[in-house]
Amino acid sequence: MLCYGCGARESNRRGAVTGLRIILPKNACATVAHRLAALDPKLAVELYEHDAALNILEKIDPQRAGNLDAWLVPHRESEALLAQAHSALDVIVAGAPQAVTLHPAAQSREVWLRYRGLAFARWDDGRVFFGINDANEELTPASRPALKRILHDLEVHRHPLASDTRHSLHRAQPERWLESMVREDITRVDALLDQRFVYAQVLANAGGEHGILDLLTVTRSGRLAIIELKASEHIHLPLQAADYWLRVRRQLQSGEIARYGYFPGVALQQAPPLVYLVAPALRFHPATDDLLNCLSTEMEIVRVGLAESWRRGLPVVMRQ
Repeated sequence: MLCYGCGARESNRRGAVTGLRIILPKNACATVAHRLAALDPKLAVELYEHDAALNILEKIDPQRAGNLDAWLVPHRESEALLAQAHSALDVIVAGAPQAVTLHPAAQSREVWLRYRGLAFARWDDGRVFFGINDANEELTPASRPALKRILHDLEVHRHPLASDTRHSLHRAQPERWLESMVREDITRVDALLDQRFVYAQVLANAGGEHGILDLLTVTRSGRLAIIELKASEHIHLPLQAADYWLRVRRQLQSGEIARYGYFPGVALQQAPPLVYLVAPALRFHPATDDLLNCLSTEMEIVRVGLAESWRRGLPVVMRQ
């Protein structure tokens, strides 16, 4: 719909197309209303809700309907979880320190272990559970050999040079694998980014949709930067970026990002965050350009295209 509206606006020079009206079912407009704030103001969009029971069409004020809740997870909570779990998890990480990473989940009070992005174990209140599809087997002296077998299988199949690239362990959760590589060296996305600070899941109620993952980082000069990751083609990538950008900008303006312990020692600029869309170069949806043209000029967006063999080193083949 947005693609059509932008395309019509660009192609119709005589001004016959003056705006776009979006009609949604009753009580279904909150996300759309929120994202309208990130659109180019020149794209005149009106939002309506249709009450099928009463057959009533009501015009909606996006500023009132689009105030979605999203709050920062205090960084100290994540750090405290890692401190509690380290004695139980360090021995597991030591078995594959280049591949295993720890991911605190402050809301559930758990710490997840991921092997090149694939979750295989979790710490919960002093106990460790493991399993590929459902980490529910408790780690005990008797079950430790089973965990070692899982780690061996991951080492064989979830390796950049694995011979069987069709194996389920190799193909599972590609966005998470991509995330692990980007976090390992954020400067592969842009040399201006500060490798010391890369955060995931900083907003408690703004999780990625359709497998799109968000990272928050900062440039060496103190400007916030959002990285959106997708390993396959998806039309939602620019709009998810707009959604996250709006939420992060609000937290920046309120001062909560620094107050909650993120980017210690960095004087954050008040400029709107930069946005990087990172995906294999051939996997950007054909509608991406049209959608980007619909967004506000306040959003500075860079598309970073990777080689199809990105698992073998994250080579950048396109930057726009």
